[in-house]
Amino acid sequence: MLIVDDLLAAPFKGIIWVFEEIHKSATAEQRARRDEIMAALSALYRALEQGEITDDTFDTREQALLDELDALDAREDANELGSDEDEDDLDGAGEDAS
Repeated sequence: MLIVDDLLAAPFKGIIWVFEEIHKSATAEQRARRDEIMAALSALYRALEQGEITDDTFDTREQALLDELDALDAREDANELGSDEDEDDLDGAGEDAS
């Protein structure tokens, strides 16, 4: 019976694996973008300290980078919240079936 169960579940396991890989890739891309923003902020601070840019230019560029960083954080929080709700839905479904 276990072999039959494995054969019937195989397509679903494959689909789940694909979605997990997509999620891992998206998460890695977000981390890479966050690292790029942090490096750009460091370079911006360095340029200001060395007098290469004015305070107004610094403020404008810093605000744009910080806004992008906040947007990444908001997306990450929304994704975490969404996955928590999905887990709650699964837990709730098991309780109703009892």
